[in-house]
Amino acid sequence: MTTKPTLSIIIPIYNEKTTIRKILEKIQTQEIPKEIIIIDDGSTDGTREIIQNINYPNIKKIFLKKNYGKSAAIRCGIKRVEGKITLIQDADLEYSPNDYHKLIDPIIQNKTRVVYGTRFPRKRRPKNISLFYLGIKLLTLITNILYKTKLTDEATCYKVFDTKLLKSINLKSRRFEFCPEVTAKLSKKGHKIMEIPVYYNPRSKKHGKKIRYRDGISAIATLIKYKFVD
Repeated sequence: MTTKPTLSIIIPIYNEKTTIRKILEKIQTQEIPKEIIIIDDGSTDGTREIIQNINYPNIKKIFLKKNYGKSAAIRCGIKRVEGKITLIQDADLEYSPNDYHKLIDPIIQNKTRVVYGTRFPRKRRPKNISLFYLGIKLLTLITNILYKTKLTDEATCYKVFDTKLLKSINLKSRRFEFCPEVTAKLSKKGHKIMEIPVYYNPRSKKHGKKIRYRDGISAIATLIKYKFVD
């Protein structure tokens, strides 16, 4: 009988040929029983071919026919999860897998069922205050007002869940709305979200950052929507 992994790592990926091998190498160094679920969301830059030639035994590969969106890719990955804990990982090297242990430990120890890795804890500010940073803080403020949470970074990629809880949520988003949707639905159900500071090395639009200002507007709309509907 095959032992189920402790951790399932979902990696939605679109056009990340320069970073995919590096992030997988970093993940594999983490001494945690794990599976990695890669969802190629219709890449056109050669990423798909690189993934096809990666042969780690603990990797599951899903290839979508076209670019459906990050949230749609994550939802596909959730269906294949077998681990007790699920973690969302971007492929862009902005976040470090070295933080995995401290992110999953509170769930293993039954202290919480949800952990977010905050890039901007209350005592940490970026050296240069950018519009992106201000947008994140605005989004987080709106979240806290609508759902009476005390978050510092609602939009962080590093979201970690008790898998049974995650699979119980009826997720519907397709593009970049996974974060506000899952935060809204968890908060409405009364689940407390624990935050833990994580490493963060932001990249620029020039170096491949894909999220745009209109995605921030969509995130706010999603938060407002799920305040009133399920």
